[in-house]
Amino acid sequence: MDKQLRRILKNDIPALKMVLDSSGLFPSDLLDDMISGYLNDPSSTDIWFTALVDDTPIAIGYCAPERLTEGTYNLYAIAVAKIHQGTGIGTEMMTYIEELLRKKRGRVLIVETSGKADFERTRQFYRTCDYTEQAVIPEFYDEGDDKVIFWKKLG
Repeated sequence: MDKQLRRILKNDIPALKMVLDSSGLFPSDLLDDMISGYLNDPSSTDIWFTALVDDTPIAIGYCAPERLTEGTYNLYAIAVAKIHQGTGIGTEMMTYIEELLRKKRGRVLIVETSGKADFERTRQFYRTCDYTEQAVIPEFYDEGDDKVIFWKKLG
């Protein structure tokens, strides 16, 4: 099994939509609009990245700098195809983006997720990756759905 992590290319999109459908992160039909600036604007500061197994994308990640900050980034999305979850790919994706941001002189990485009970595994994943839970914003996403914010110093 040949594994690789890299930035997303345009021809990865169909496979990435399958990753999104499998993981349930967000509806895959939103991807084209979300990623268009990154794919079409060479000056984009967005970072879209993927993990591949045997040249097939099996994961997706999206990170961007926080406006009005110096060296602070937000990881807006990370998902691994359901069949590959629990194999360490998510941890490798986190290591990849952290190392990339350190090279860009990134100081802090923020990760946000839902406070619902069915996201406990996600929150535990970030804790395992040495992120600290910094804040909870009640009912942010919807009634009864808090936003949980995690933080990690990169340097």
